[in-house]
Amino acid sequence: MTLLRSLLYQIYFWIVSVGMNLAWTPSLLMKRSAVVRGMEIWVALCFWGLKHIAGLDYEVRGRENIVKGPAIYAMKHLCMWETMAAQRLLHDCALIMKRELTYIPWYGWYSVKSRQIIVDRGGHAKTMRSMLRSAKERVAEGRPIIIFPEGTRKPLGAAPDYKPGVAGMYATLDVPCVPVALNSGLYWPRRGFIRKPGKIIIEFLPAIPPGLKRDAFMAELEKRIETATDHLLREGGWTGVTMKPALA
Repeated sequence: MTLLRSLLYQIYFWIVSVGMNLAWTPSLLMKRSAVVRGMEIWVALCFWGLKHIAGLDYEVRGRENIVKGPAIYAMKHLCMWETMAAQRLLHDCALIMKRELTYIPWYGWYSVKSRQIIVDRGGHAKTMRSMLRSAKERVAEGRPIIIFPEGTRKPLGAAPDYKPGVAGMYATLDVPCVPVALNSGLYWPRRGFIRKPGKIIIEFLPAIPPGLKRDAFMAELEKRIETATDHLLREGGWTGVTMKPALA
């Protein structure tokens, strides 16, 4: 049954995605807000299908920790679901995304038009400068910034590997950083099209105020996200082993 429902959802997903991409093409010539609205409608339709076709719903915890005004939201990254959830839960957010994604027709065009933060992952110092410059612009626009501190989707139980980008952004932007934990990987594996029925939990944790030293910030961020994510995974029935960093 899960296989069939997942297959039906995948068909629905592509119909919705192609239909929305084509129908919303004129928005590329309109104001940025028109594109943002289209992206949010697309996510709402995808989430409707997840719930009613695949049987996969979600629960939001810690809404009171969502900051009024610009902030950094550092999210655990287990699958594609959270990239969509960010757009649904944090209006007009700016996601940090790799440039390769902008080469995808329509998706890339909408990402550029909506002024996401696009980076070349192989550029090192140049990439960092470009990311911080774009992030400053988005904060000036009053938008929330979404960053996945590990830079890529991680398998369940993998040792944390937090990159320096989030620390640089925290030090530069002088805004709160909200850690975000979730257990999406239990139901939406990193690879394949299987969508298991159940309820994804995403939890916004108390914000880390600006001003901490780099090492203190990174330690606190990792501790909060990893501890809460482990709790949510186990609440969802996961019994695997959580790998700790070598120097922990």
